[in-house]
Amino acid sequence: MYYKITEYIKKHEKEILQIWMEKMKEFGEERGLSIVSSDLYSNTCKEFISFIVSHLPFKEENHQKKVGNFAEKLVRLGWDLTFVTSGLRTLTLIVHEKMLNEEHFTHEEKNELIVGFDQWTAPVFTKIIEAYSNSWEKILSLQKIALQELSAPLIPVFEKISIMPLVGTIDTERARLIMENLLTGVVKHRSEVVLIDITGVPVVDTMVAHHIIQAADAVRLVGAKCMLVGIRPEIAQTIVNLGIDLNQITTTSTLRKGIEQALAFTNRKIVMMEGER
Repeated sequence: MYYKITEYIKKHEKEILQIWMEKMKEFGEERGLSIVSSDLYSNTCKEFISFIVSHLPFKEENHQKKVGNFAEKLVRLGWDLTFVTSGLRTLTLIVHEKMLNEEHFTHEEKNELIVGFDQWTAPVFTKIIEAYSNSWEKILSLQKIALQELSAPLIPVFEKISIMPLVGTIDTERARLIMENLLTGVVKHRSEVVLIDITGVPVVDTMVAHHIIQAADAVRLVGAKCMLVGIRPEIAQTIVNLGIDLNQITTTSTLRKGIEQALAFTNRKIVMMEGER
C-alpha cells in the first residue's frame, strides 16, 4: 500500500506541486508572505512535498530531528502556523481529488489509497505542527531575551562611570529589568557613578519616577551614585506638577553635562588639549 502511494505521488509530483503552489501563493499573499522571492517559495514548496513523501511511513525515532530542523526553516522564512496547517490541509485535498479522478483505479482501490494516504500523513502532519510550534516559541523566546537585554543596557564609558540609555515606555516589567541590570552592571564594571539617560523616554509619570527613585536607592546601597540625565523642559514641568521629589538624585538636562558632573564626582575633568583651543 505505502509503495503504491509513494509511486503515485512521485509520478504526479509536478502536477500536484503546481496546483498546490498556486493555491498557497494566493493564501500567502493574503497573509503578507509575498515578500518571499518566487525562487525561494518554489524551492521551499518542492522541498516540502519531497520531505513529506520521503518521510512516509513516519518513524518518530528516525525523523523527529529532521522534522524539527525543517520546521525551524519554515519559521525563519516567516511561514506562520496558520499558513503551514492550511498548506498541509490543502495538499491532502489535492491528493485526494487526484486519486478520486484517477481512471486506472477501481472504486475500492481509490478508497484504499485515500485511507492509506491519510493514515500515512497524519503522524507526519502532527509532528510537523508540533515541531513548528516548538520552533516558533523557541525563536520568539530568544528574540524576547535579546530585546530585553537591549532595552536596558548598562554601558561603561569611562573608568568608574557607566551609562544606561533608556528609550521608549517604561512599564513594571521593564522597570524590574532596569533594576537588575543596574545592580549587576554596577558590581561587574565597578562603577562609582551611574547615569540614567531618559532622553528617549516619551513620558515620565508618577510610576516611572517611582521606579527611577527605587533604582537610584538600590544603586546607592551597593556603593555607587546615581544621576538622572536628559531631562527635557516638558519632562521637568511634568515632574514639578506631579510633586515628585528627586532631591536625592543629581539631575542634568543633557548627557554631556551629566558626564562632566560624573567626572567631577570621580575627581576628574575634561580638559582641552593644545591645538584644540
